[in-house]
Amino acid sequence: MKLSVVVPCYNEEQNIPLMLSRFGEVIERDDIEIILVDNGSTDDSARVLSELLPAYPFAKSVKVEVNQGYGYGILQGLKECRGEYVGWTHADMQTDPADILRALAVIEGENGLVFVKGNRRGRPLFDVFFTMGMSLFETCYLRTKLYDINAQPNLFPRVFYDSWENPPHDFALDLYALYMARRRGLKVVRFPVLFPKRIYGESKWNTGLKAKWKFIKRTIMFSVNLRKNGNV
Repeated sequence: MKLSVVVPCYNEEQNIPLMLSRFGEVIERDDIEIILVDNGSTDDSARVLSELLPAYPFAKSVKVEVNQGYGYGILQGLKECRGEYVGWTHADMQTDPADILRALAVIEGENGLVFVKGNRRGRPLFDVFFTMGMSLFETCYLRTKLYDINAQPNLFPRVFYDSWENPPHDFALDLYALYMARRRGLKVVRFPVLFPKRIYGESKWNTGLKAKWKFIKRTIMFSVNLRKNGNV
């Protein structure tokens, strides 16, 4: 297996059919697997997955009974990966599943250890300024160039994932992966991805100023722990 991609799904019953259909359109090789994690969903995601997956031989599912965080769901999926390269993307269709194939083309064209990550385009201006502020803080505080940390998708060699120690279980997983890639000398390649509005559902965290402040506090706490544990 060349590539394994984890897609955490939390209450994405309406987006799952669209996502699987799009993956079916763009995956034209048999060495790619998609692992959809039902991350403790309380809607009909489990039923939708069980009904649709038989029609998509490249996909399988992992069940998390109780949601324990975005990062936790991804980590449970990564445990099931068989690919030489692994990674993740979102289920909300704000990142085109075709971007996975674009990222794979980049990583297959590079030599050595490479971390490939999207760089979002087409976002609301307020969100762009928010991301710029967080990127500036993380770059200065962690002394490593970091920007658009939560962009999707993320692809990297499995050997890099195998080296992780105590990765976070929340949205800080994106920061952890990018930061550790920089620290361990992986070549980081960014490529532009469109980031349109959601078709169905709502963001699980970006719901207003209060949610953003909560996200900022959690990210800062995780960054402090990274420095405290001697990773900077």
